[in-house]
Amino acid sequence: TKQTSNKPNKHPTHQTNAMTKIKNKLILKKNKINDNNIITKNEIRILTIPKHRLSSIKKNWFELIKPIVTHLKLEIRMNKDKVEVRTCKLTEDKNNLQKASDYIKAYLLGFCIEDSLALLRIEDLYIESFEIKDVKILKGDHLSRCIGRICGSNGATKFAIENATKTRIVIAGTKIHILGSFNNIKMARHSICSLIIGSTQGKIFNKLNTLAKRLKERF
Repeated sequence: TKQTSNKPNKHPTHQTNAMTKIKNKLILKKNKINDNNIITKNEIRILTIPKHRLSSIKKNWFELIKPIVTHLKLEIRMNKDKVEVRTCKLTEDKNNLQKASDYIKAYLLGFCIEDSLALLRIEDLYIESFEIKDVKILKGDHLSRCIGRICGSNGATKFAIENATKTRIVIAGTKIHILGSFNNIKMARHSICSLIIGSTQGKIFNKLNTLAKRLKERF
């Protein structure tokens, strides 16, 4: 009697391992392609428009969307009280969507189109927002006098702070928005906070003059 030996056919476990390795390699290759700034899926950002900015957006709509469509190559539309921005096949960089949303947000806060465009052109620019009550709690006439001190006669104090610190400032009610680089925002915020606390405009003008001289010496 011959003993029948049940020999397996060419190690099936090794074959399955090889197949899984090939599949893993294919998945890794796909992930490497998708990890770059190439858009694979359409992303969208929705920004709500404040009521007091609806009319200005309708007036300057074509000027506002020009850089978004031509340079960033994104799709944009206005849907009732919201602005919708999304990527398309022509978008080259996925970071363009964040840039566009920052640019529109700056315009919605109250900055003009020329100042908002700086966020697209220059890197390391930020917007910082704070309220007067965060620095000091003021009510009634004290609050209105404080806003008057920050603005100055015909906006003289505000323009002086902007020119000295190379920033742009928007005062919307009790909220203050500052656009600029990190160090410049810090200097502008310090001068505004000192005005809120109660220091006179003359003191701040002197400080700004010395600050402007220092900046000139640096450059």
